[in-house]
Amino acid sequence: MLFRKDMDPRCAYCQRGQQINEREVACVKRGIVAVEHHCRAFKYDPLKRVPPRPAALETERLKEEDFSL
Repeated sequence: MLFRKDMDPRCAYCQRGQQINEREVACVKRGIVAVEHHCRAFKYDPLKRVPPRPAALETERLKEEDFSL
């Protein structure tokens, strides 16, 4: 997921930007922009991307026979 080729560019995970707060990024090229903004100078930095949280395991729906052969 972090290294997909078809991802939407966003300033929030661009090499040229530094996130200031939840809604703004300080871009070297454009100045202060929204996190969802992007430009032609976008360079993906996978270390800035926060992956979605994994789904929680619903243990109340599991039964003992689910774990037997």
